[in-house]
Amino acid sequence: MGVGLKTWFSTTFSSSSSSSKILLFVVPLILVTGFASLLVLKGSGWVFIYSHPFSKPSLDIATSQAKQRDGLADLRLEVLAVDDHSRKEALSNETAINNSVSSPISAEPLQVQDSLIDDHPLKPRRRRFWTNLDRLEAGLQRARVAIKEAINGSRLQDPDYSPDGPIYRNAKVFHRSYLEMEKQFKIFVYNEGELPLFHDGPCRMLYTIEGQFINKMEMNKKFRALNPEKAHVFFLPYSITRMRHFVNDLKSFGRIVLDYVNVIAAKHPYWNRSLGADHFMLACHDWGPHTSFYVPELVKFSIRALCNANTSEKFNPWKDVSVPEINLKNNKLEGLIGGPSPSKRSILAFFAGGNHGPVRPILFEHWGKKDPDIQVHDYLPGGVSYYDLMRQSKYCLCPSGYEVASPRVVESLYNGCVPVLISKSYVPPFSDVLNWKMFSVIVSLEDIPNLKKILMSIPERKYIRMQKRVVKVRRHFELNSPPKRFDVFHMILHSIWIRRLNVRINDGLGKISN
Repeated sequence: MGVGLKTWFSTTFSSSSSSSKILLFVVPLILVTGFASLLVLKGSGWVFIYSHPFSKPSLDIATSQAKQRDGLADLRLEVLAVDDHSRKEALSNETAINNSVSSPISAEPLQVQDSLIDDHPLKPRRRRFWTNLDRLEAGLQRARVAIKEAINGSRLQDPDYSPDGPIYRNAKVFHRSYLEMEKQFKIFVYNEGELPLFHDGPCRMLYTIEGQFINKMEMNKKFRALNPEKAHVFFLPYSITRMRHFVNDLKSFGRIVLDYVNVIAAKHPYWNRSLGADHFMLACHDWGPHTSFYVPELVKFSIRALCNANTSEKFNPWKDVSVPEINLKNNKLEGLIGGPSPSKRSILAFFAGGNHGPVRPILFEHWGKKDPDIQVHDYLPGGVSYYDLMRQSKYCLCPSGYEVASPRVVESLYNGCVPVLISKSYVPPFSDVLNWKMFSVIVSLEDIPNLKKILMSIPERKYIRMQKRVVKVRRHFELNSPPKRFDVFHMILHSIWIRRLNVRINDGLGKISN
């Protein structure tokens, strides 16, 4: 055998060209080098590049000045899976939470591609020191896994309330997501800004939720983070309604918001780190969405919690939060919640309110004081109680006014009246969790003339089921002081939580060590 190899080598080298001689040594060397590279990569982890456009249910954010200028849609985040566990998590493609909990927009899987970016494959890879943001992101990743597993898991027991039934898109997923939120969600409230424009807001009347949320958030000990390094999201605590008392034009509103964000960005690293994607604001005033237009990143990337959830005005259901509009005359719910059983409701449908906006004139044209079964009033006669009429009605009409949101949606739920949503481009509150078709009637503008026919065609048994669901779902719209689990304050937090789960952020500060 040895003699044969010697003969073959001598024959080959004497008859072949110099290039053939080189190949005989180079090819085996490449094979050996490749095999060694695989051994090194197996021990130190793969590098995966996550790439996904902003409009889909995962957003990866890296921070460099060039990428900030070019915009977020084309950003690519390099994630080093340093061990088998992290590699499996990366490969499992846990980007999107089940549609029932993340968004009504259809989810597409994240594209994962292998990328060997090391110029020296034989050199052992170095591990990263974990930053505070790394730890936060790891916790969010664990929450994503737990929420996905809840899809096929058993129903969880809860001492206060276990979500169940068709009012939820997926009750088990929602419950697990809520519990994960309670376990780890932290919010940092910026201290910048002075009263009365910041850190305060109206706690009564039409825009109640603005001031109530700001005050409850700043007093909250469970979810508020005093250390920004431990926060998952950052709250911009300004009130558009308060500004309205001091400023009269929209441009001045916009300048105040822009100046505030500039102060935050100059003083803290967190806005620039994510381009505002882990920041949120809350506004119930009609001008809330328009003031955000003066800060491009606020509209494109930040979470905007808005009562005026109008998709025709750039409301994005995937990243923005629809907040219920609540009109309270005081801080108490006593006397506002209740109502008789379905059998004691004699009025088919009821509405009372101003005749303004694009929807209500159509409603008044066809039904204004024309049918005792469909009672549509602009102003109620003296001595007639608005809430009493709601409690006598099977269905409560909730047409949009100047803006798409209406406090009648919550008022209907409070009084056990099945809401009839009549609007265009409106995203109902918490619709990523709640299945509104199970406890409300949705009517298009074109069907307003057929309103009575539509409501009369609903079987009595179906109406009774919807009415019972209204009573069950209204706990999620109750504004309590102090807040209670699963109430409107916590539902707003949960909506922000699941949108933060759809975002992955890299501060680019991870250090390397052997």
